[in-house]
Amino acid sequence: MKIGIFFGGPAREREISFLGGKTVFTHLNRTLFQPVPVFIDGRGDFILLQPELMRSENIRAFYPPPGVSTPGTMDVGGFTVYDESLGDLPEAQLEAMIHAVGQRIRPHEFREHFDFAFLIVHGPQLEDGAIQGLLEWYGVPYYGSGLMGSGIGIDKIAQNRLIQATVGLDKRTAVLRKDEWDSTDHALIFERLKAEVGLPFVAKAPHQGSSIGVAFVKTDDLGQFEKAIRQCLFQDEITAAEWGGFSEHEKHARLQKLANFDEGIAFPLVLNDEEIHHPQTLRERLNAHFAQSQAPAGLTSVNREDLVLFEAFVKGQEFSCGVIQDFDGKPVALPPTEVVKDESIEVFDFRTKYLVSVTRKNIPIDTTLELNREVQRQAREAFAALRFGACTRIDGFVTPDGRVILHDPNTLPGMSPVSLIFKQMAQIGLNVTDSLTYFVRASLRERIREGKSTTRFETLLRDLDERIGDNVSAKKPRVAVVFSENDEEFAEAKKAYSRVICRGTHAALPVLEVGGDPHPTLYALPAYLLMKDSVAEVKAALDAPTHPLIAETRAHAVAITRFFAGDPLLEPRRVDTLAEVADQLFALGIHHAGTLPMYQP
Repeated sequence: MKIGIFFGGPAREREISFLGGKTVFTHLNRTLFQPVPVFIDGRGDFILLQPELMRSENIRAFYPPPGVSTPGTMDVGGFTVYDESLGDLPEAQLEAMIHAVGQRIRPHEFREHFDFAFLIVHGPQLEDGAIQGLLEWYGVPYYGSGLMGSGIGIDKIAQNRLIQATVGLDKRTAVLRKDEWDSTDHALIFERLKAEVGLPFVAKAPHQGSSIGVAFVKTDDLGQFEKAIRQCLFQDEITAAEWGGFSEHEKHARLQKLANFDEGIAFPLVLNDEEIHHPQTLRERLNAHFAQSQAPAGLTSVNREDLVLFEAFVKGQEFSCGVIQDFDGKPVALPPTEVVKDESIEVFDFRTKYLVSVTRKNIPIDTTLELNREVQRQAREAFAALRFGACTRIDGFVTPDGRVILHDPNTLPGMSPVSLIFKQMAQIGLNVTDSLTYFVRASLRERIREGKSTTRFETLLRDLDERIGDNVSAKKPRVAVVFSENDEEFAEAKKAYSRVICRGTHAALPVLEVGGDPHPTLYALPAYLLMKDSVAEVKAALDAPTHPLIAETRAHAVAITRFFAGDPLLEPRRVDTLAEVADQLFALGIHHAGTLPMYQP
């Protein structure tokens, strides 16, 4: 089955999308699937990407293509930009850009190139049902929730209302319109919100993900409040004193920051009713503006929000709980993960979530068994009531007085190799590759339940099920991936394990060496221990008892585990020799040379 891996797009989360796309591209089982990368550029064009470009560090490393010149816009001022900053291009020039990285395809051509669309996309126009509707129109099955669930999943205001109606929502909220913000005294708005929501509170752009457009107002400070609103509406302001005090280098850095999605409002933007696409053009316009006026330069993203959502700050343990479906379509809640932030972090925003290692994860939540069960119960109910499908991650809090507060369901969870959804799937015995197979199969089954191209999709499903069965039941050579007690080898072992698994021709088992020569102790490890951040965490888990919630969840998901993974190792196991568990040794260049034949990738 050919899998079109969709990533990128016009949303601010495109780099997170690319990271997830790389995960799917790398980890798909090659005996079941052929990956076909489909890059969506900032203009909405679909591009069959040259596969080697999936090794790029980020999107801007390959698009706009460095070797394609665009006079007047490309490389002007030494800025790193996305393709939107190139402005309106002649069709011939746009085709040259696309041809440099791949081949443009139209939606009516999708089925010529792939059988299934794996959507690793986030934000408006991508996660909200728009691209899902396009795929349905052209008869292509896709990963994730259907149209209704996708529409709810992108709208935090609607989510709050529906969660309130479903499981209750013990949280004060309020909504502010941009026109109200523009026409009303800001101090009056602040006073009203303090009365309705209380301090501290969180302000959110209601249609963004990855914690983009999130601000924390913790004190009775009007300036801090106004700054938070600008952040949520994707507005910025540069004063005459600020601009005049900058060196040329500092001006460049400030403009580049504006162009970065993780910290700026992004281009195109509007200054004095003019739409501006490139940072260099903005530099010129700011110079002209401050030459004539000392008034602050107000900047607004073209892709701004029109609403701001306010939620009372909730003190408690922050968690994320994945929900999948069994073969009858009933929700199965995975073990919830507690996200423990560094005390210096106020808000778990975009940068702290993806760019800085400032958290640790507990699976399940460090609380009572009853409260963990309650989290799973509410997550299952919300999943069913909000018409989600295949897989959804639902976040929330457990308060000190034992209340569970759900918020922010995510119908297309992030898919980096260490994403929370993969950590939770590993607890039931599915590694990343097995999990991706589950996502494809469950989504295809969900499209059939929705009555979409039923006969053709059923044929795809029968063929896939037969291939999965053959793959799971096949007698495969066993490969031991051995590493010792240091984090460098642990990191290499994770990569080696994934390389073996995704080929689909061999079974892999990670093995930890504890103690040095001549007689180290060997531990065969389950997949979930490869999700740990350090060897120290792995060693701490070797003799730890299985948490009752983990055992219960595995029992609920046993049919899923057996179908996609057979009978995987679920607990660490001490072994005397590698020959007990393996036929070959992965050649990491470090251990047991000569004890087993070397695996040759």
